[in-house]
Amino acid sequence: MYEILKKKVWQEEKPRITEFEVDAPEIARAHRAGQFVILIVDENGERIPLTIADKDAEKGTISILFQEVGKSTMCLGKLDVGDRIHHITGPLGKPTHVEKFGTVVCVGGGIGIAPVHPIAKAMKEAGNKVISILGARSKDLLIYEEEMKAASHEIRVTTDDGTYGRHGFVTDELKAMIEEEKIPIDLVVVIGPPIMMKFVCKVTEPHKIKTFASLNTIMVDGTGMCGACRVTVGGKTRFVCVDGPEFDGHQVDFEEMMMRQQQYLTEEKIAVERCEKQTCHKN
Repeated sequence: MYEILKKKVWQEEKPRITEFEVDAPEIARAHRAGQFVILIVDENGERIPLTIADKDAEKGTISILFQEVGKSTMCLGKLDVGDRIHHITGPLGKPTHVEKFGTVVCVGGGIGIAPVHPIAKAMKEAGNKVISILGARSKDLLIYEEEMKAASHEIRVTTDDGTYGRHGFVTDELKAMIEEEKIPIDLVVVIGPPIMMKFVCKVTEPHKIKTFASLNTIMVDGTGMCGACRVTVGGKTRFVCVDGPEFDGHQVDFEEMMMRQQQYLTEEKIAVERCEKQTCHKN
């Protein structure tokens, strides 16, 4: 079992955003930017994938951040410091390909800012100039701003309602950088809601800017056996858990991916309603 050492609630209003620092020394030592874990909250829990937002190999800890939108994440959010997560498997997936590209733009939307954080750190350490674009619905919902400042040479913020930074979307800022400021961009890495990633890729594609998108599909076993995480990339079937989670964003069939993510909405709603009436087991 994996003990929770720290707990931070980034957003209290529903759906609540929570971050745990967890004692997981083997995972912390092996983890590379872009990889994720699959955890089971308690002995009766399902397997859920979460990307590692940060790690401290010396302390032997990893940080995971999640939004309490389903039964498992709601049960996870009820745990506190000193409680233990039943099981964590990882690190899983292929690490981000990190080298000295030149100018790398890291785009994070919503809670996608947290998993883009270790990638920005790794790209900066590799000698790249890192410019990060962070998007949120409003200033109150912006997360990891200070962490991204430390991991980047420059950050730019957009909010849907204009309460902070640029009034608009991350795509507006990215488009302005490319078309108005004429910044030579060698690589874009994007993590966030699928619709956001789709349109970021649409912005970069005409300019032939290499773009990696980290996909957040339905996932079960994390070994490529079940097929639940399958996506179409370049006309071929790929499995996010073992072939990804990062793919050439210009090759991803985002429409198919978004459609597949909607297929269990009814069951998820029923599970949430049941969870709200139950007490989740604590380890």
